[in-house]
Amino acid sequence: MMEILDFWHRSLPQLLQGFGLSLQVTGLSLLLGIPLGLLLALALQAGRAALRWPALLIVEIGRGASILVLLQFVYFGLPTTGLTLTSFASVVVAFTWCTAAYTSEIIRAGLESVAHGQREAGEVLGLGPVEILRFVILPQGLPVCVPALLGFSILMLQASSLAFVVALPELMSKAQLIGSNTFRYMPLFTLTALLYAAVCIPATILVGRLERRLSRHI
Repeated sequence: MMEILDFWHRSLPQLLQGFGLSLQVTGLSLLLGIPLGLLLALALQAGRAALRWPALLIVEIGRGASILVLLQFVYFGLPTTGLTLTSFASVVVAFTWCTAAYTSEIIRAGLESVAHGQREAGEVLGLGPVEILRFVILPQGLPVCVPALLGFSILMLQASSLAFVVALPELMSKAQLIGSNTFRYMPLFTLTALLYAAVCIPATILVGRLERRLSRHI
């Protein structure tokens, strides 16, 4: 046991460095992807086909293709068109695309949960479409989305382990590198799993509590 603890102690600094990069990728992808998801949700609800069909194409590709395929497409496919991105930028682009696609459906469901009478009430008060969206629909619809968005954020952190396929030195890449040098995969991946669990389990508990709290006010 002491031998394993000593191995963990020596491996932990490199793993934490990789985990920090995993958190950066996840945070940046969510920061960019969720606002894009809101724009896509609004475009999907638009009456104009010129807005709705391109948004639908982006969403269906982002949801239909696995994130591993999106990573390969951005990192290996785009250079054939003359656009070459770093591994970090490629992961952020692919994860942002996936985030925007999935969160657009979460946000759209939240916006559609607002009673139609609320919109009619805004029209009676003389509010325009943009004002109704800003002051009536969004303040009521977005809080409904919060638990699902937080739950999705946890999944994206877990999915960041796939970034090792494009040589990004995140947590899984660091674990693979240490494992190839030491051949001590079992204790190494156990520690890797514990690092993910240290963030994901408390976050899952908080999301569950928030969801129960919000459900009492809806």
